[in-house]
Amino acid sequence: MTTTERSSTSTIDWTTRSVSVCGGSVSVLSGGHGAPLLVLPRDNGHPPNHDFLDLLAARSTVYYPWLPGFHASNPEEWEWLTNFRDLAIVTRQLLVALGVDRVNVVGLGFGGWLAAEMATMGHDLFATMTLVAPMGIQPRHDYILDQFLISTESYARAAFANDEAFEAIYGAEPDFDQLESWETDREMTSRVAWKPYMYNPTLARLLAAAPTPTLIVWGSADRVVPQECGELYRSALPNAKLQLFPGAGHALDLEQPTALAASVAAHLNAVRA
Repeated sequence: MTTTERSSTSTIDWTTRSVSVCGGSVSVLSGGHGAPLLVLPRDNGHPPNHDFLDLLAARSTVYYPWLPGFHASNPEEWEWLTNFRDLAIVTRQLLVALGVDRVNVVGLGFGGWLAAEMATMGHDLFATMTLVAPMGIQPRHDYILDQFLISTESYARAAFANDEAFEAIYGAEPDFDQLESWETDREMTSRVAWKPYMYNPTLARLLAAAPTPTLIVWGSADRVVPQECGELYRSALPNAKLQLFPGAGHALDLEQPTALAASVAAHLNAVRA
């Protein structure tokens, strides 16, 4: 089934369709024109604000899936999906089903980890990567925030530098549907990324064979994934650079969509040059 969406402020026609992958279905939001660009979401799903996507879609054809087993998917279809590496394989198969290759990818947090895992599976999968504060590598001196020790709302708030930034997106009191979707997403996260929590102990070594031109982006006020992980990613990847956003939190795409989209565009232009 395909539906067309347009927010009150968007000039992009966004279409949602269901794609069959590995015996299940994945919903994919797509829109824009140009080279294909895959955006992989954080572990607490799609936010209600699409400004960052609109900016990307002005230059690229954007594909933005709801991850298998997370909110907006049929949980029964994905009961077998219980580890992160398999999630990466399913997402790779999604690209095959969409008929796109040599795609640019932007991974947001959890989605950045997913992109990094996928990059280790084939040198020609991605033309470029932009990893925005990804999980996936264990910090040496700090820790990744454990969402299972706090409420889903508190975890969502922690992704922002301050409550005002969070409430500009979700409101002072998120509605029931939003709270329910966060709970669904947390359940799936626990299945694929619980032990060890939010990292793969072999990923840093595997990334040595991933030459994809990569931009790593981090907010200096990230309260979810420590900034030291950005340095660890830069060291692990053979062709990577790190950019810091002063005062920004984990949800850079929501706090600073224009600046982040500009960084993505500059990275793509530099690789093409």
